[in-house]
This record gives sequence, structure tokens and C-alpha cells, in this order.
Amino acid sequence: MVDTQGRVTLWAIEVFLVTAEEGAISAAARRLGASPSSISQQLTGLEAALGAELLVRSTRPVALTPAGEIFRRHAQAIVNELAQARASLGLADLSRLASFRLGMIEDFDAEVTPRLLSGMAEELRGWQFLLETGASHWLLDQLDARALDVVVAADMGAAAEWMELHPLLVEPFVAAVPRHMAGAGLADLVALPLIQYTARHHMGRQITAHLARQNLRLSHRFELDSYHAIMAMVAEGAGWTILTPLGFLHAKRFRTEAEMLPLPFEPLTRTISLSARRGVLQDMPARVAGRLRPLLAEMIVAPAVERYPWLAADLRVLPG
Repeated sequence: MVDTQGRVTLWAIEVFLVTAEEGAISAAARRLGASPSSISQQLTGLEAALGAELLVRSTRPVALTPAGEIFRRHAQAIVNELAQARASLGLADLSRLASFRLGMIEDFDAEVTPRLLSGMAEELRGWQFLLETGASHWLLDQLDARALDVVVAADMGAAAEWMELHPLLVEPFVAAVPRHMAGAGLADLVALPLIQYTARHHMGRQITAHLARQNLRLSHRFELDSYHAIMAMVAEGAGWTILTPLGFLHAKRFRTEAEMLPLPFEPLTRTISLSARRGVLQDMPARVAGRLRPLLAEMIVAPAVERYPWLAADLRVLPG
């Protein structure tokens, strides 16, 4: 705990950083597993110890004062140094790591992720594993906020300086159409509504930008953020969509009523990579990536290419 005589604890610093990231004391309390009153007490004590107001708590979301902005930079540097110290002192023997927090895009959660975690649990007895699934941008935000240790997600441009990146898989974007349109060309698809993956996510923005580059203005009435909901509408004949083989295969129950085709215009691809904070877990991220690549080859690439041979050139595991 922090008192008013100039003592600042790492717990108080973490409370401050999480509150600044979450924008609310209640949200910080949920993330840290503490009560809102204890979070508020830590913040009050920290401000008293530093002799400066750090947060404007009357606003929604909570705002940083100018002093808070300055201290945030120093606080993050302290947390970064601590992580490096732990890596040097305590993680040479990674069996000492009490927990492993993994973020995975939902495309992998049903098949690949259980096999990965089962294999890791056999090797690393005594560890506890936390799995979070979600959209790529959210997972990378959680990695940035130190809420996750390792993230498997779609690349979103240039990696930050603090990240180490291990490319895993490249996949093309494809068209998913109702089964009766298995031989459709661009003219046929233009006549149908596009059921669009939400532009609130990076993948949706990629698709929108690519269509703009092709000078294609497709009519769309629906913008959804769920592969299952999108594929259900395609299967019912309500329209067609653009997604990836992973997204198509993820929605298994609708595949009998839908077909996957190459894009009938300029191709587009994305890369799935494993990301971690550089130097914190030593060689663990590379080891996890090494475990993932054969699983992806066996469970994703091989069955997809067997069913859709035209994917062979563009759906592939990347070498380590």
C-alpha cells in the first residue's frame, strides 16, 4: 500500500496504469480482481505520495491530468524494467512461470488451440493457462496492456518496437456464396447483396479498402461481426460475402449450403503471426510458434487444400 510519506509501490503503479488504460475505476477493479474502493484508495495514496493529481475522476472516461501524462510514461518504463528483470532473474528456468496468458483469434479456438494447450501442459507441468479469444485488434491491445503474454492474431501493419513477431500462416481472402451459385462470376455476384464483415474490425477495413482499389461498389445491407451469422445468411441465399478460408471453415454447420470460391478480382491475403513483448519470455514465444506451425499444417492447411485444391498456392504455413 502507498502512504503519504513518499512511498510508491509497484501495486500502486499497476493500479494507475490499468485505470488509465481502462478509463474507469470499476473496469480497473474487474481487471485486477480488486474492489473499486481499494483501487480508489491506491490512486489517492499514489497522488498523495507524489504530491500531484494524476487523474480527473469526475469525467467519463477518467482522464489523465498533465502530471498524469508525465507520470504514465515513467510508470510504464518502471513496469517494462521490472519485466526485463524478471526475464533475466526468474525466467531462465521457465518452469517457474506461474501462469501463461494466451490470446488466440477465434478462427483457431475449436481445434488448434486445445491441441496446443494440451501439448504445452504435458511439457510444462505445474503451469496454469489462461486463454482469451477475440478479434485481432482487441488481442493486440491486451498484449500492449500486458493483460496477455502471447497473442496469435492477424498482422495489422508494422509491428511496434516492443514486439517480437513470429509469422505463422498466410491465407487468401475468398468469396463464400450460396451453394447454387458455385459457378458464379463477378457479374453474378454484383447482382447479389454483399454481407459485409464489420468495418469496426481490421479485417473488415482491409476488405473495404481492397474493394475500393478495385473500383467496386457493391450493394450491402448487412454488416456483421460473426462468421456464423454471416455464413448462416449466405447459406440461406440472402447474399454472398468475402472472408478467409479460416472464417469459412470455422462456421462448419453452414458449409453444406455454401461454397467457397477464389475472389473474382485482384487477390488479397493476410498473415497470421504470434506476437509477444520482446525479451520478456526469452525463447518461449519462438517455442510456441514452433508448436503451432505443424498443428496448422495438419489441422488447417492439409484438410482445406484436400477439399479445395486451388487453395494450395495461397494457403500455407510460413517457415520459422
